[in-house]
Amino acid sequence: MSNALYRDCARLFMVGFPGPRIDDDFAALMDDGIFGAILFKRNVGTAQETAALCRDIKSRARRPFILSVDQEGGRVARLRDVPFTTLPPMRELGQRGDLVLVERMGRLLAHELRAVGFDWDFAPVLDVDTNPTNPVIGDRSFSRDPDEVGRMGVALARGLEAGGVASCGKHFPGHGDTTSDSHLTLPRLPHDMERLRRVELVPFRAFAQAGLASLMTAHVLFDALDLKVPATMSHRVLHGVLREELGFDGVLVSDDLEMKAIADHYSVEEAAVQGTLAGVDLFLVCHQADVQRRAIEALVRAVESGRVPRARIEEAHRRLARLEARFARGPEDRLATLGDAQHRALAEGLASSFSGKDPTEVMLASRPV
Repeated sequence: MSNALYRDCARLFMVGFPGPRIDDDFAALMDDGIFGAILFKRNVGTAQETAALCRDIKSRARRPFILSVDQEGGRVARLRDVPFTTLPPMRELGQRGDLVLVERMGRLLAHELRAVGFDWDFAPVLDVDTNPTNPVIGDRSFSRDPDEVGRMGVALARGLEAGGVASCGKHFPGHGDTTSDSHLTLPRLPHDMERLRRVELVPFRAFAQAGLASLMTAHVLFDALDLKVPATMSHRVLHGVLREELGFDGVLVSDDLEMKAIADHYSVEEAAVQGTLAGVDLFLVCHQADVQRRAIEALVRAVESGRVPRARIEEAHRRLARLEARFARGPEDRLATLGDAQHRALAEGLASSFSGKDPTEVMLASRPV
């Protein structure tokens, strides 16, 4: 197992780590060449603490190192409380149908994320809200109308990217109509291709055509596409539909391989290998260091054996390099921009758009810092 090959394969991984400081396992993975890290509630504290952690990580890496987070608005937001703006769920924005408002929200998200050191936001949700019993998407979706989801999602992503933060549409090819949560089990959708093209795929087509930075896979089985493995591991779904039919050439990142939709049905090692063959460029492995190591090592062995062509690794590297060149920033001290004139203008512009409504209903708090 050569050091160069290990680093090449490690670059296809983004990991989580346990707490508010760099631990030994995470530091070792950084040294071995992982692409970046995803931060969760367990990692973040006050704005000052979060900014200090992001600076520490990027200083420790001594190279471009991407930091990501799930900051959608509504119930999925890792950064909460003053000085961060409490944003409404996407359904609330979708009901207003105001693309300018949605793009402004993307710019506000980017301003706040960049201020504390994040480069990549796993937003917007592009799933269509077609199933009222869906336990995981619901009000995270903009609309029941796929065209509206596409319009709104592209607007939010454009706002994020104009503010210097990479966007990531999720969860391809669509998690909105499931009756179960892929964090807990493996969902299955029986829809035929005509239905998928008419509903689920519409927002992702719009996102691909807009040339935005990245998409995230869904750990969902789609009967019309692949009866054996979920989308994250399916060449027909990721290469055939996303790359060839929809023409997407941005970074394709997996949802967390430690979610039960994968871990209860496949080994994480096999998921990483099959996912690479299917077209995933970057894998999230968000919790356990030993699982993160095993996934990297499995990919190394697959390349050594010839099962995974080196050209597939190089293709992923090219896409990751483009994202890195555009969005990676070194250690910065931008905390003071929270509350500056630009920040206040963005937040107050959002607040004024919701004036006259019950603030507990809208869930929008705007305040000078």
